[in-house]
Amino acid sequence: MNFSKKAVFSHEKTAFSLKKILCYNERMKIRKILCILLILCALPALVSCAGGPASASNEEDAAWSKPDEDYLTKLSEQNPADEDAETEQKRVGVAMPTKTSERWINDGMNIKAKLETLGYEVDLQYADDDIDLQVSQIESMIRNGVNCLVIASIDSTRLTDVLAQAKAKGIAVIAYDRLLMDTDAVSYYASFDNKAVGTLIGNYIVEKMDLPGATAAKKSYTIEFFMGSPDDNNAVFLYNGVMEALRPYLDNGALICRSGRTKFEETCILRWSEFTAEERCRKLIEEFYPQGDLDIACSAFDGFAYGILTAWEAKLPNAKLPMITGQDAEKPAIRNLANDKMDMTIYKDTRVLASKCVTMVQALLENGEPEINDTTQYDNNVLTVPSYLCDPVVIDKDNYEEILIKGGYYTREQLFQ
Repeated sequence: MNFSKKAVFSHEKTAFSLKKILCYNERMKIRKILCILLILCALPALVSCAGGPASASNEEDAAWSKPDEDYLTKLSEQNPADEDAETEQKRVGVAMPTKTSERWINDGMNIKAKLETLGYEVDLQYADDDIDLQVSQIESMIRNGVNCLVIASIDSTRLTDVLAQAKAKGIAVIAYDRLLMDTDAVSYYASFDNKAVGTLIGNYIVEKMDLPGATAAKKSYTIEFFMGSPDDNNAVFLYNGVMEALRPYLDNGALICRSGRTKFEETCILRWSEFTAEERCRKLIEEFYPQGDLDIACSAFDGFAYGILTAWEAKLPNAKLPMITGQDAEKPAIRNLANDKMDMTIYKDTRVLASKCVTMVQALLENGEPEINDTTQYDNNVLTVPSYLCDPVVIDKDNYEEILIKGGYYTREQLFQ
């Protein structure tokens, strides 16, 4: 009887202990569930505070709806360390005017390649000589968070509003080869010495035609001018350089312009158009040189030279070609030099210009000081823009092999294949 009572007591005690254990386990389960629910409720706020997106995609929601022991790792991925944020890849927008001239293709690709080598992300856009398209491209670059803009403009006077947007965002702007006018948003200018380009063209004419000797002998040569685009400030500098060299001979009669068109406004060609140059040459031949007695076609661009050649060969296929000048040392121009269809061009090593521009970008993005060598020439009507000017070089039949081929700018196959 006593044994039975002890046994019953023992069973009751065991049952009571089991009940306590079960209750404890149930409480722990409830606590765990409550903890999980609290974590799930808190996660959006944690992610938002950590710098994550305000609203996640469905795929991200699904991932976070399954809490597991790695959730802290997931959360840390949404909240990168400060040093990672500081080393975020910087972006550069490069706006080029057109692909109709090979020099702009080379410029854009050289800049892009050099910037990417330095670790920057590059958005390179060509605007096909469409100013509205260029404005739209630059606006897109600003929206996409570029840290610096490199702009070779089509018509810089139409860019003032979009450049003001860039300035308001604290985006540095470098004018590339064409000065950005009427704005205080431009930081620096990288170009060739454009007046020197014109001076080299003018001096080549003076020397090859021996204009001092012609003056002494009271001999004269006929000349017509094909100058650059009126919406490109560089064209004015080039024209001034040409006229500085040739004006004395126009004044003393050693040079005669039968059309009388010697002012920039009378000789400029919008958008540097080869076809406009061709049409102008046709009209000049018809009106003033039907016998083919034009001695000098003073051209500011290789593309103009091609148009002049086309017009001349169509109108006067058997007449002697005039002296024809150019600029940019394009491959067709070098072939023309080799075949005696052009006399000279100006070589502007775009590799050098691209390198100088890239060092400017790097200095601006890394809180450095860009190298400049001119602080006086380039007044854009608002400020004088600090500039780096590269040196142009005359190329003719006598030196193109030494400078362009041996210098590695072109291979012989590229020129004559």
